[in-house]
Amino acid sequence: MQPIPKLLFSAALAFTIPLAALAEPTVYETDEPYEDAVFAVREAIIGKGLVIDDESHVGDMLDRTKEDVGGEKDLYAGAISFGFCSATVSRQVMEADIANVQYCPYNIFVYEAVENPGTVHVGFRDYPGESMAPVRELLDDIVRSALMLD
Repeated sequence: MQPIPKLLFSAALAFTIPLAALAEPTVYETDEPYEDAVFAVREAIIGKGLVIDDESHVGDMLDRTKEDVGGEKDLYAGAISFGFCSATVSRQVMEADIANVQYCPYNIFVYEAVENPGTVHVGFRDYPGESMAPVRELLDDIVRSALMLD
């Protein structure tokens, strides 16, 4: 059997992305001020006994680098992403499918678009597959708690 040339192999992989990877995120909207929503999400994560490993200030980074990369418009009045894991939920989903390690840490984002002031979006990306259901449930619970939807 002939080995598959690397370029051909890479091209074949590009067409094997699972449709679940293209799924839409879960997003809730609130009219609470951006800073209040950020505070509420941070507190909801901590309130679950979880440790925030990373706060990625995406909006600040994009503002700071806009001119350097040829950006033409402002995108966010504010945008942040929180990265964290849950030992309990991670153990559960990784015992179900060891490849689920690829999804840790889990993230919740908060943003207010410049084009839509006064509406803050809070959500999380889709984590595909039945084995990732506990993560989706955890993140949805955190977001709904932060926004006082329950």
